Amino acid sequence: MDPQTHFSPTFGEARQKFLAAADAAGARLRAIPHPLAGPDGSPLATDVAVLGPPEATRRLVLISATHGVEGHCGSGVQVALLRSGALNDLPTDLAVVLVHAINPHGFAWTRRVTEDNVDLNRNFVDFSGPLPENPAYDLLFDAINPPSLSPEIMAAARETLRAYSSANGAMAMQAAVSSGQYRHADGVWYGGSQPTWSRLTLEEIARRELAGATSVAAIDFHTGLGPFGYGEIITELAPDDPLFALAQAWYGDGVTSTVSGNSTSARLTGTMDGGLARALAPAWLSYVALEFGTRPTSVVLDAVRQDNWLHLHGDLASEQGKAIKALIRDAFYPDEDAWRTAVLERASAVVSRALQGLASRVGSSAA
Repeated sequence: MDPQTHFSPTFGEARQKFLAAADAAGARLRAIPHPLAGPDGSPLATDVAVLGPPEATRRLVLISATHGVEGHCGSGVQVALLRSGALNDLPTDLAVVLVHAINPHGFAWTRRVTEDNVDLNRNFVDFSGPLPENPAYDLLFDAINPPSLSPEIMAAARETLRAYSSANGAMAMQAAVSSGQYRHADGVWYGGSQPTWSRLTLEEIARRELAGATSVAAIDFHTGLGPFGYGEIITELAPDDPLFALAQAWYGDGVTSTVSGNSTSARLTGTMDGGLARALAPAWLSYVALEFGTRPTSVVLDAVRQDNWLHLHGDLASEQGKAIKALIRDAFYPDEDAWRTAVLERASAVVSRALQGLASRVGSSAA
């Protein structure tokens, strides 16, 4: 089947393809309705498909649309895996849980963030205690979130960011912008002031679909960082962590760590892997983000900033609004067959390695 057919231009089409493919594969399906609607008024939902025995102690979790617009990629991978039969004939005591569109609102509205402008992968913090600080973001707020998209203001904002990067290093600038912030609800990469619907939904899925598991592997499909079409396997683990060694044993030496600094991603706060690990304790969790490169980082950053401005100040129905939506979609989902083919080849190989790794694990120890 042409790789292009697994991917979808809209959330609604992606959901239909996923549900049909999961049903054809014999998966147990469950829909979790979202309280809001999509831009065309249609209902939104996160769908869960489970293959394998309900009592399995080893489970592989495949997650799409943590950052909504990135769901075009993750959904396409999930559909392709279901259609190909790659998730059939699972090893004994192993189940696969596919979480389709954990952030359905962002997917449907072509946004990275949730309905409350929250970056879901910064939302898994303890909101009852002190929240992480990001003083560099505070310092650069106006440059990161320009009040206007006029050429003069955008040029000045880019120069401010360039100067900060020149003085402190490119990764320091990336960390300032994207590591997460909890003060500016109208800014990009906002971690929120409370758990989002999507976070609560994922935690409920973990309690219900992963109960009884002692060994869990998770692959969270992302786009936007790195070389075009390449899928980087990213962890939030220190290199001396036994689970980092396990990831290397499964996926190879190309596994990167935000802690050691060899990843294209900055070190982040409030990430999903920590939230899932807490929800699953005492089971062990091998969690990786599979990050597919798209456009240059500066282009991706500009797309996110312009989309944030659009939802604060602009008109989605205007020609400018439509152009910004096209920009952010292309930044996270290039409409190119070569890119989609590379994504499917890499994702299929990584999922296969995860299944092989889980099949070889016994008990609850990662060591």
